[in-house]
Amino acid sequence: MKIKIAPSILSADFSNLSAQLKKVENAGADLIHVDVMDGHFVPNITIGPVVVKYMRKVTRLPLDVHLMIENPAKYVDAFVKAGSDMITVHIEAVSLRELAAIAKKLNSKGIKLGISLNPATPLVKIKKALRLVDFVLVMSVNPGFGGQEFIPKAINKIKQLRAIFKKDISVDGGINNITAKLVKSAGANVLAAGSYIFGAKNTKQAINSLRRGEI
Repeated sequence: MKIKIAPSILSADFSNLSAQLKKVENAGADLIHVDVMDGHFVPNITIGPVVVKYMRKVTRLPLDVHLMIENPAKYVDAFVKAGSDMITVHIEAVSLRELAAIAKKLNSKGIKLGISLNPATPLVKIKKALRLVDFVLVMSVNPGFGGQEFIPKAINKIKQLRAIFKKDISVDGGINNITAKLVKSAGANVLAAGSYIFGAKNTKQAINSLRRGEI
């Protein structure tokens, strides 16, 4: 499967976000990972639909909006209207019935739906949800803040998931040139990386080092 690189704007310089987005786009990024946090589901607050709306104006790349929020079904419409191409919700925050309703809504609009699970959440929790989604996002850090260290237990979870799920598997948290090799070998093909990309002196080189060795 093609390796896709998704720079996470959590680590971007928000005082110059437009230039940061254009920089990673020109460096070969495949999509943009947009972390939305509400201070309840995770202990941090980031951005809302209005920022996504203006991001949509300055990049052609798909926007994967990762909703790390309580009651995501309540806010899906706002993020769709803002210009999201992909929306990821957490299995810890939705029921299967809510997820089915979100899937129906997004499918009618041509928007992809992803399901994410935290490091402590066992894979069995999303098995019934897999038929409803276009991709899965495996968290390899505890969500809330950028720059955390990779949790090795994520590797086995990715392996088990790849054995039963043939679509895109994303991984988010602590991704660098070393951990990228591990998660790709386990079966992940979409790598969300923040500080490794936005903190690099050479953005294109950083993206290429994550992509190198496609599976």
